[in-house]
Amino acid sequence: MNRLGRIFCTLILLGVVLSGCWDRHELNDLAITVGVGFDKSGKEYLVTTQIVNPNEVASKKGSGYSTPITTFSASGVSVLEAARKLTTLTPRKIFASHLRILVISEELAREGVSKVLDGLSRDHEVRSDFYIIVAKGTTAAKVLQILTPIERIPANKMFKTLETSEKAWAPTVSVQLDRFIRNLSKPTRDSVLTGIRLNGDLEKGKSKSVLSDTKPSAYLDYSGIALFKKDKLVDWLNDEESKGYNYIMGNVKSTMGHVTCPKGGTISLEIIRAKTKMKGHVVNGKPEINIQVFIEENVSEVQCQIDLLDPNAVSELERIVETKLKQVMFSTIKKAKQNKADIFGFGDAIEDASPKTWLKVKSDWENEFAKLKVNIDAEINIRRFGTTNNSIIVRPKEE
Repeated sequence: MNRLGRIFCTLILLGVVLSGCWDRHELNDLAITVGVGFDKSGKEYLVTTQIVNPNEVASKKGSGYSTPITTFSASGVSVLEAARKLTTLTPRKIFASHLRILVISEELAREGVSKVLDGLSRDHEVRSDFYIIVAKGTTAAKVLQILTPIERIPANKMFKTLETSEKAWAPTVSVQLDRFIRNLSKPTRDSVLTGIRLNGDLEKGKSKSVLSDTKPSAYLDYSGIALFKKDKLVDWLNDEESKGYNYIMGNVKSTMGHVTCPKGGTISLEIIRAKTKMKGHVVNGKPEINIQVFIEENVSEVQCQIDLLDPNAVSELERIVETKLKQVMFSTIKKAKQNKADIFGFGDAIEDASPKTWLKVKSDWENEFAKLKVNIDAEINIRRFGTTNNSIIVRPKEE
């Protein structure tokens, strides 16, 4: 056999020897984790995992023996140490490659989250396509213990609800690990996370009986956006301010709102299209931000005296919507300025517009941001009135 033949045979043998999955895991040896929570426990961290019970979710009816998920908690000096301690509680190895949601308690978020996220971002078994949320006024462990109807796995419920509300309601924002860490690494850019609340009776919410109630005794709902300065939670945006944030960032895909009619009463409008442009400018040596918002809306519900067939009435309604939209956006900017937290990326816009100006203000950006002039121009177009052109409240004129 010549030299080329020997090399060829060697490569074939190496391929046979090394073709196995060296890092494979048997499914029966794994505890599939879909939700993880981080809390403070004295000077240590408390890690809670939401593990899927395969017998309850694999078949159509389930065994009826247990709940769809089980939660385990352990504490440690670091979150990864606490996670390893969980092996003393569960007969299977914790497997987090299918993680859907990470819940951080408000207490821990106010102290800083960079330390607890460092180990998670380094773990090669953890993908970064899960969402991070903050447990508002409660602990992450309690949030993960609540059972949910419709979606049998609570972590999946939280994941899908966040996506749905972001698309159809707009006061929430879905943030994945990579994006959050990327913002943390920028000294002049701050971040946000959506908050989640626990409502009702916690003890009943942990019981399997809650799944058979037409009205759950305990439930989870998203509420507000947590405003971070560096890695610490410093304030909350309410629902209106959260919508204002998403308008500024161009995140609004669809939502509903209402305004007061000129003669009293209200009219509800559905946003069907929204587009935002943000640009930085330098005027007389000082940086400014210009925001242009274009909104298309449909009339959804009329509870006032208004003639929608009158172009002047529609134009006046558009001006009312424009005024309210600007007020909401400015209130969001005001709260961010009060906390000196640039959650909008205004600094990036100034840098793109004038690198020389940015170099001058970069070192003291938090104070520059607090006094930054922001101009908002909004264009509102009401397109359609639904299947009924005019309000049924408006009586036809008598002949």
